[in-house]
Amino acid sequence: MRYQKVIPVVVGLGISSVAFAAGGDPIAPIILGLIVLLLGARVGAYLCSFIGQPAVLGELIAGMILGNLALIGFDGLEFIKTSETLQMMASIGVILLLFEVGLESDLKELMQVGASSLLVAVVGVIAPFFLGWVTSYWLMPDKSVFVHAFVGATLCATSVGITARVLKDLHKMHLQESKIILGAAVVDDVLGLIILAVVSGIISSSNLSGGEGTIDFASVGWISFKAIGFLLGALVIGLRLAPYLFRFGAKLKQEGMLLTLSLCLCFLLSYLADMVGLAPIVGAFAAGLIIDGTGFEKFFDIEPHPLDDSLLPVSRFFSPLFFVSMGMKVDLMTFINVEALGLAAALIIAAILGKQVCSVGALEKGLNRMSIGLGMIPRGEVGLIFAAIGSSLMVGGVKIVDETLFSAIVIMVMVTTMITPPLLKWSLTRNSE
Repeated sequence: MRYQKVIPVVVGLGISSVAFAAGGDPIAPIILGLIVLLLGARVGAYLCSFIGQPAVLGELIAGMILGNLALIGFDGLEFIKTSETLQMMASIGVILLLFEVGLESDLKELMQVGASSLLVAVVGVIAPFFLGWVTSYWLMPDKSVFVHAFVGATLCATSVGITARVLKDLHKMHLQESKIILGAAVVDDVLGLIILAVVSGIISSSNLSGGEGTIDFASVGWISFKAIGFLLGALVIGLRLAPYLFRFGAKLKQEGMLLTLSLCLCFLLSYLADMVGLAPIVGAFAAGLIIDGTGFEKFFDIEPHPLDDSLLPVSRFFSPLFFVSMGMKVDLMTFINVEALGLAAALIIAAILGKQVCSVGALEKGLNRMSIGLGMIPRGEVGLIFAAIGSSLMVGGVKIVDETLFSAIVIMVMVTTMITPPLLKWSLTRNSE
């Protein structure tokens, strides 16, 4: 019966060896963090998809659960919140996400967007920005003007992916309302990114100049010019040079070259955007638009899959890391904080009303204007990206987006994301029943 005494010793030594390895190799906690984040993302996405909700919502909720296990006495995952490596990987996920959005946005259709889509988009940016600013100033009068501006910017954009998925599932993509919604949502993303670049640039300039809460309108003009100039310059130059780059890469006859060159262009423009003081995601979005507009895939006969298929495994690895990590930053205790809940409720109302107003921009008669307004409601991943950038910006040593405001924005994103699919389905199908 000696083995009965030996087995516990061997098992104990094995566990000790694993524990020693995990504690000795700095990559071990990163591996564990990836396991937790990726599995949490997949389980959350599956559960939300099962009940008819967007997968991104499940990833966010999974992060909120994982990040608040300390409330029930388990703090073994707290290291994930402070891991710089995991945060960097999540940041790469954001860049790839905006790169995909750019790839899915038809540049020609964007340049030829109808007057209705353009007006819907412009009104759908101005109204939420104004309502967000007023709401922030009303409920947080002691905060700086930069906080109010950032809250307004957070409400501007529309998650085109969520609305497009609903319209596709309902087989309503052919409707005039659907075309206006999708065109306006893409323009919204562009305008939202420009506003984000301007607001972020103003905050950075204020820190450099020692400003304490005032906006220099000369800086606003310069940063706006720089943001628009970078986007237009990247598109004009990129559309001319990209075909030569991809044609040369195709001559090398190396499998995987298509994906490699695409990612290199994405990261290069992201880096250049940062160099000129803009958010890297602006460059990633521009790279997606450039690649979508060059028709380069015909050069790569050796590639077995189109770029979208090749990029999918990469983006599906990195992008969920961002959403789960964003969820982990939410303190569930703020959900019983009257201030946070009141702020979230006000932001939700402002977010919904701001997009309902945009339907007045549709010029055609006989349109289902309610559907247009409802289709523009979800903030989804775009709102989270704005919140993440805001939480990393500071003025005078104070975060632009503190924990209470961050939680309120996340609640707003969750609610606008959850209510859009059923409301849009009801609005589009009520007349056909």
